Amino acid sequence: MGEIVTMDNPKDAVAPVKGGIAPYLMVDGAMKAAEFYKKALGAELAGAMPPDASGRTMHVHLYIHGNSLMMSDPWPEHGQPLKERHGTTLHLQLDDVDAWWKRAVDAGMTVVMPLELQFWGDRYGQLKDPFDVLWSMASRG
Repeated sequence: MGEIVTMDNPKDAVAPVKGGIAPYLMVDGAMKAAEFYKKALGAELAGAMPPDASGRTMHVHLYIHGNSLMMSDPWPEHGQPLKERHGTTLHLQLDDVDAWWKRAVDAGMTVVMPLELQFWGDRYGQLKDPFDVLWSMASRG
């Protein structure tokens, strides 16, 4: 797995889904986001459909920290336009939040809420990636 598949055999793009809930994002530049998440979050490409003639990808599947994250480019002609995100944060609960945080910031994520010890006992912070996705990261104490 981990390859872009041809339309001759699209079922090869279906990698095992890891984790209980698998977020599915729509981003402007799904393959660019996948490459960014490799650098920023250590993502592994589980599978992807090839881009269409205009460069849009209808399905990208990543593994991040043992869980699945799926994405696609917007397809407004099929009722899937890109919309502003409201109230969505993808959270990573980690053993070593400082290492993950540094890698994400070094790759180009923007600090929204600094990584600090919070009243509930986690070192917690929030970042925004170049695709307008909000991420939070934390580790216990």
